[in-house]
Amino acid sequence: MEFKLISIAAFIAFYGCYFIKMLAQKKKGIQTDQIGKGKAGFAKFVEVTMKAAAVLVFAAGLISIFMETGYRPAVVRIMGAAMSVGGTIVFIAAVWTMRDSWRAGVSKTDKTALVTNGIYQISRNPAFLGFDLLYIGTLLMFFNWILCGLTVFAVIMYHLQIVNVEEDFLLATFGKEYQQYKEKVCRYIGRKW
Repeated sequence: MEFKLISIAAFIAFYGCYFIKMLAQKKKGIQTDQIGKGKAGFAKFVEVTMKAAAVLVFAAGLISIFMETGYRPAVVRIMGAAMSVGGTIVFIAAVWTMRDSWRAGVSKTDKTALVTNGIYQISRNPAFLGFDLLYIGTLLMFFNWILCGLTVFAVIMYHLQIVNVEEDFLLATFGKEYQQYKEKVCRYIGRKW
């Protein structure tokens, strides 16, 4: 039962942050959801498929939690709980640090600053890292093959979004400033020395 409560709390905090931020930005006239908008070709495919993967893994995660699937050894489930909670904290820190520069998807029309402070000093993509940790943690607590397949699919799509859409956009927009940042901070976690 405690794993169920931890998971539900992590989901509420994670998605509460996501939707509260979207509503707060909407009040300021900021269109947060940029997924698939103003894009064509592979970039649009990646963003739209990533969004579908996110919805599917969310639904499968909730179903798995409420059905209490996958009775793994306690140590595995404890690791999963820690990853889910950690992922939620990382995501909230990422959204908080980005302030009004945060978007879901890439916006070629909104001019925002390159954020390199706070949690972005140790991860170039902490929001995606947060998603990955939340869903891998959920998988470890409530393992089933459908959730496993959807988790792997979502993690792959988040990665493709980073390497095929976001990094190209950031390099084109910020040039040398982004290149220097990229040389100092790892894609997911850590600093380069």
